[in-house]
Amino acid sequence: MRNISDVIEAHLKQIIDRNKHKTVEIKRSEIAEQFSCVPSQINYVINTRFTPEKGYHVESKRGGGGYIRIQRMVVNSKNRLIDELIELVTPTVEQRVAIAVIERLYEQEYISVREANLMIRAIDREVLALNLPLRDELRSRILVAMLRALKHN
Repeated sequence: MRNISDVIEAHLKQIIDRNKHKTVEIKRSEIAEQFSCVPSQINYVINTRFTPEKGYHVESKRGGGGYIRIQRMVVNSKNRLIDELIELVTPTVEQRVAIAVIERLYEQEYISVREANLMIRAIDREVLALNLPLRDELRSRILVAMLRALKHN
């Protein structure tokens, strides 16, 4: 059974996919009420599932008429996407962000599931058994090298 975060994420992504502008504007309290959860659960979903490395831009306006706008970033070319991802992971990158970048490449069908798994294994903290911040810097260099290889492939 899926947890509430998965259900909320799927609901928001479905709305975004149906919208021609790939955008959804929500009121946190309304979504929380719809799913019978606390508003902080909505914050958690947005902060962890709708990040730049996953291809989303989030904007919020607080106050009585406040809203949260989630927009799927649309990149028109593989090379442009890879350039943006390289910028995002340079000069250091945490493992969770690196994995999100790889998952985005897979979702956009730029890499296969096998390639994604190989990339994820190569940048794992157990493989890069170094102290921080050196580990995140090395992970960045490895990921950038893989991204550049994809760009010129």
